[in-house]
Amino acid sequence: MTQVAQVVVDVATRQTDQPYDYAIPDDLVSVVTPGMRVVVPFGRRRLQGFVVGIQDHAAFDGKLKPIQQVMDLEPALDHELLALSKWVANTTFAFWITTMQTMLPAAMRAKYARLLVRTDQFPADDAWGRQLFGRSQTIPYPEDLTAAQTKQLRQWADQDAVRVEYKVKNQARAKTRKGVHAPTAAVLAQVTVPNRAKAQQKLLTGLQQAPFAGTLTYAQAAQHYDVSEATIHTAEEAGWLQPATLTIRRNPLDAQTERDAPKSLTPDQTAATDQFVTAVTNKQAHTFLLEGVTGSGKTEVYLQTIQAALDQGRTALMLVPEIALTPQMVHRVYARFGTAVAVLHSGLSDGEKYDEWRRIQHQQAKIVVGARSAVFAPLTNIGVIIIDEEHESSYKQDDSPRYHARNVALHRAKTFHCPVILGSATPSLESRARAEKGVYTLVRLPERINERPLPPVHIIDMRQAGGARVTPDFSPELLSALENTLAKHEQSVLMLNRRGYSAQAMCRNCGWIAKCPNCDISLTVHLAAHKLVCHYCGHEAPIPTRCPVCHSDKIRFFGTGTEKIEDQLQKLLPTARILRMDADSTRKKGGHARILKAFGSGQADILLGTQMIAKGLDFPTVTLVGVINADTALGMPDFRASERTFQLLTQVAGRAGRGDKPGAVIIQTYNPDHYAIQLASHQDYESFFRREMVVRHQGKYPPYYYTVLLTISAPSESVTAQEAYRIAGDLKPLLSKTAIVLGPTPRSITRVNNRYYYQILVKFKKEPALGRGLHNLLTNSQSLAKNHVQVAIDFEPQQIM
Repeated sequence: MTQVAQVVVDVATRQTDQPYDYAIPDDLVSVVTPGMRVVVPFGRRRLQGFVVGIQDHAAFDGKLKPIQQVMDLEPALDHELLALSKWVANTTFAFWITTMQTMLPAAMRAKYARLLVRTDQFPADDAWGRQLFGRSQTIPYPEDLTAAQTKQLRQWADQDAVRVEYKVKNQARAKTRKGVHAPTAAVLAQVTVPNRAKAQQKLLTGLQQAPFAGTLTYAQAAQHYDVSEATIHTAEEAGWLQPATLTIRRNPLDAQTERDAPKSLTPDQTAATDQFVTAVTNKQAHTFLLEGVTGSGKTEVYLQTIQAALDQGRTALMLVPEIALTPQMVHRVYARFGTAVAVLHSGLSDGEKYDEWRRIQHQQAKIVVGARSAVFAPLTNIGVIIIDEEHESSYKQDDSPRYHARNVALHRAKTFHCPVILGSATPSLESRARAEKGVYTLVRLPERINERPLPPVHIIDMRQAGGARVTPDFSPELLSALENTLAKHEQSVLMLNRRGYSAQAMCRNCGWIAKCPNCDISLTVHLAAHKLVCHYCGHEAPIPTRCPVCHSDKIRFFGTGTEKIEDQLQKLLPTARILRMDADSTRKKGGHARILKAFGSGQADILLGTQMIAKGLDFPTVTLVGVINADTALGMPDFRASERTFQLLTQVAGRAGRGDKPGAVIIQTYNPDHYAIQLASHQDYESFFRREMVVRHQGKYPPYYYTVLLTISAPSESVTAQEAYRIAGDLKPLLSKTAIVLGPTPRSITRVNNRYYYQILVKFKKEPALGRGLHNLLTNSQSLAKNHVQVAIDFEPQQIM
């Protein structure tokens, strides 16, 4: 009886978002399993797809086309991840193939070359194996295998005799090293070396007296026998050393990290840890909200809970929101658990991410630390999931599939019967409201460890700031505090949540402003690079010396970014050593880690940066934190503006005074009486929560209402508006009278990269027909492609501008 594979093909359209039946050739029946990638005929094309199920009978009455090729020797996705991919697709209104691709490392999604590598367990006496590999250790994966040959390779893979690797085009050199196989005694006995070849004689004698096993790289062999690599190469060319290609793991972790021992816990930490460990031990899919003030020791609680999971033979997953936070957090976890830790975040190269992913899949790593996408790590038997700084909006994916890592974590926790710990000094209102209702269990750490006090916060009203030394961006109080901190050889952190030099370039004569030709926004001045940059589409232009309208030379820069603040600081404090940390200074790989390492080792006096420096960083020598402009987020047309301002100010204030020396915080603002700023200065989360919940209730926003944001875009504004109004008209009859529909309205920045954007916001409590209507909308939206119209659906959006 012919078995049937259900395959989802790699075509991201609503019409193809379903499994198709394909016959499994008899020779591949024992090879093909769910989660594997295969090549199948689809119309006139050959497409890659995922096997999502196997059945004995086909739903299709006609003759089935057979699977043409198996891409993997083992499933790329296990049963749990396969089921998770379907759940994510359904709940985020995404295509199933898109969610499955999202779970794989880029090396398996982008352009790659497949390699077949034989190991030391490979049967040397197999005739086809010798023909296949010849003298090579690694060969391109054969594309014309018969079913019987594929089956044989699968058997060898099960025996660890071969493995498949994916070589990223621009990462190939860093992945392999030339090496040699250990020669047999019989081969060495037949070798003759001329008397004048002293190095070859030395190598031969060394191999005869102290042979090695397995394979060595050129460098390892040369060092072992005290000869040059050229000598090793000569021996290989002579035929008495066989060539080998060795795979070198790309290790993003610092192997020199000094190991760390568990620390003594405070009574509050002990109470929290006991609750978490009990849930781990009892395999309870319970969600905890750990609300701990900055510096209260949340990380140590995480580490000891992870240890409890490991003690029970289980694994652990820990998410952090920013790449900037990952180096410090990984350092602490790695110091505690060593090589059991794998790291996954977008700051790694494609090759590093692939190597780490494979280590996790092969159960060589028990703990995963990473950013948002690490929630899909191929861990099994998960014992605890931790989400640090759970309030951060970066846990929400902006592009399809628009998943929230917290929701995915909660779903995986149910599968593995493990607790989820959501940690933050400033929890999101949604999470805190769930804790109020008992959906989550609230656990508090109200005090800093070692009885360290929270730093005093001084709010400076920039409307009243004055004096001979005042500058537009620095109050006398902040300047004086920076000078005092510098004189005491202590460190300062300064935050301005806007990168670049100035917000815009303008002609003082006629009022011309340099704008992006592709977007409805002004270009940002980047003085160091001598260019104007659009932070939305990436357009760049040289900084003009004369106005293109009136030809005046009165081009001036307005607004302030981190680059300008750095320039001012160098003039105001010429002896200060300054490090700037923003999206521009950390573009190169490892940029975040290099800056933080330099600052932590005392190579700088001031760390200046955007919001990436506000969270999670722990430097005991920082005694001053300054906020240049606390109002950057308050003016945003978003109902979360006050919440984000409070969270950011509270988090950055918590960077001060974490060591033995007391700290201080200075916040400069033009809105000193705003409740978000006042309550942040006291780190009074409870009062802010009560106040903001009233505002949300009055405005009928989360957590009192659910929200769905529909974004419609097209190259023509008239087409965009027409389709937006049509979609709104189709949706409204499906909704009850309690639902609220806002829009269609142009987005705050209507044109981005020559596409016009309109949006519709639906606020609701319970709408059974809405989900069905949104899925129908996606199906019907495929017909809009001819007019280049795109429709995006975002459930519980983090940005509505």
